[in-house]
Amino acid sequence: MRKVTFYKYQGAGNDFLIADNLDGAIELSAEDISAMCDRRYGIGADGVMLLGKSGSAAFRMEYYNADGSGGMMCGNGGRCIVAFAVDMGLACGSEFDFEAADGMHTAQVLSDDGRCKVIRLRMKDVSGVVRHESLADAVVPSDGYFLDTGTRHFVRFADDAAEYDVVGEGRVIRYAREFLPIGTNVNYACLGEGGLVVRTYEKGVEDETFACGTGIVASCIAAYVHGIPGRSASAGLPDETAGQPVSADGARVAYCVQAVRDILSVDFIPHEDGCFSDVWLTGPAVRVAEVRLEI
Repeated sequence: MRKVTFYKYQGAGNDFLIADNLDGAIELSAEDISAMCDRRYGIGADGVMLLGKSGSAAFRMEYYNADGSGGMMCGNGGRCIVAFAVDMGLACGSEFDFEAADGMHTAQVLSDDGRCKVIRLRMKDVSGVVRHESLADAVVPSDGYFLDTGTRHFVRFADDAAEYDVVGEGRVIRYAREFLPIGTNVNYACLGEGGLVVRTYEKGVEDETFACGTGIVASCIAAYVHGIPGRSASAGLPDETAGQPVSADGARVAYCVQAVRDILSVDFIPHEDGCFSDVWLTGPAVRVAEVRLEI
């Protein structure tokens, strides 16, 4: 057993424990990760990330859910590990690339006041959005859209996402036959005054989280497919899409998204073949604490 320094960051309330593992010395079991993320008996987090060495980019992001499962991308985690890399001097400049489980990503640091940064993160291109009128054996409303934005998501549109039973119904859909054996995250979205309102049930956490980056991206793309028009994302966040045309094929579409407490923005280019390219997620990443853990 040895002591390792982890740094806690949060991106729109999605919180993570992050450590520098460029030397490859840190090895974590699923039990280690679950214990660290336990909010009663551990530090508490939605996930754990290790910043590892990359042969072709600034670093490699290794992401693990709170239950120790891994092998997927996390959008808010991606923004947080970018902020961590800048804080630790492990990445230089206002724009750089890093590797993740779903491929290469570009990060742009739009603002930095020390503790809080606004990070614009390029996500993977998306294709293969599948419409489901209902799911087999469903005992809850289950019409929606399934897509992979680096992690698998099912998006339902509700009249009022704020009043929805995200945990109760999300847990059922998460295990639906159509998504086995991997399962899926479940997002509930509706159109609010300032844009989309999105709530997410995350597998691996097995609960609602304050935000989910890949889920917010999935919800915005599903909204476009569903016929909810895009708009220029603003609400105080630096936004490179302001003033650009929206909702026309081949033109950049932007959405402003209200998570449980914070506001993020998503922009992308839709294509007639059902693909979505040049997908970006923008939002805050905040350093919270430094902790020494025995692992």
